[in-house]
Amino acid sequence: MATEIKVPVLGESVTEGTIAEWLKQPGEAVAADEPICSLETDKVAVDVPSPVAGVMSQHVVAVGDTVEVGAVIAIVEEGATAGAAPAPAAAKANTPAPAAASEELLTPAQTMSPAVRRAVLEHGVDPSTIKGTGKDGRLTKEDVLAAAEAKAKGPATPAPAPAPAAAAPAQTGGARGTERVKMTRMRQTIAKRLKAAQDNAALLTTFNDCDMSAVIEARDKYKDLFAKKHDIRLGFMGFFAKAACLALKDVPAVNAYIEGDEIIYHDYVDISVAVSAPNGLVVPVIRDADKKGFARIEQDIADFGARAKAGTLTMEDMTGGTFTISNGGVFGSLMSTPIINPPQSAVLGLHRIEDRPVVRNGEIVIRPMMYLALSYDHRLIDGREAVTALKIIKEAIEDPTRMLIDL
Repeated sequence: MATEIKVPVLGESVTEGTIAEWLKQPGEAVAADEPICSLETDKVAVDVPSPVAGVMSQHVVAVGDTVEVGAVIAIVEEGATAGAAPAPAAAKANTPAPAAASEELLTPAQTMSPAVRRAVLEHGVDPSTIKGTGKDGRLTKEDVLAAAEAKAKGPATPAPAPAPAAAAPAQTGGARGTERVKMTRMRQTIAKRLKAAQDNAALLTTFNDCDMSAVIEARDKYKDLFAKKHDIRLGFMGFFAKAACLALKDVPAVNAYIEGDEIIYHDYVDISVAVSAPNGLVVPVIRDADKKGFARIEQDIADFGARAKAGTLTMEDMTGGTFTISNGGVFGSLMSTPIINPPQSAVLGLHRIEDRPVVRNGEIVIRPMMYLALSYDHRLIDGREAVTALKIIKEAIEDPTRMLIDL
């Protein structure tokens, strides 16, 4: 019996997606609830499962096609066995040649994460020719990128025969080329949202610097006990999340946003944490950060980071958020002006920690310092409020006891 596979509900306000890759080819066996394709929406990549067991009979749409919620994308022959359903000619004709060639390389015997599969398809490399460096010899995204780079360089040029003395001088510089790659749906959405933030908001950034000595001392003193008790590493993001909660409660406008001609204030703090994913920057949300302890916040952040790399974040993970923290310091940034995450009105930018000379009690001393940046929408947040909020964060980090006594 033929069963139609339809695009599932993708989340609030999301009505369509793009076929990123087919995980099952016509003629291959499909288990119940097994993903058959990866669907890319404006925010996340979603695997579409088969509701029945059988054999993939037909791809109704091709890689790169945009499909709406409820649309039929494939046909599965329920109860059939592998090899019984040949690939229909019409379906093959509907699939672009480069994409089809890459997809055929993904055999069931190869176990690759969604991020690795996307990299293989994007760069058009043969995974069977790549030696994996991951656990149990599995491919990693870095393996695929290295293979793609080697492929782009092409085979080594054979050495020319010795030229006569009067021959023309040898050319300097290698061959040059260009590559045109279509932007992913997520990258297009990121671009539109960032540009919209610049077009619609009156963006300003206020800066401060922060002495990290007290936080570093506390972390070094308790990190082993913390990890033993909570089975999670104690990082710096937990401190900044709790410090931000103090500031947002004292300065409610920084935790609000504009909707039409109204201001929406929140009596809770949902912190969006900027995380680098294979397809671009994503901002999963720590719900009720003001009510959570350090351990739960660190666990949420670690979970988001792992699932972002694996490409398994969901729409629910990304929805909402009243304030954003972006840590460019992990990439070595000394100072930046972060852009707000609409419809939010403010974002805190963290940067790298480095030893710098500062004056303490009339003496020049060396301290581990970090520059802090708070970008904000001046339509809603006045300069006094922005500076006050950033000063509260600075003081809480320099004296973590403030977080314990809500000061």
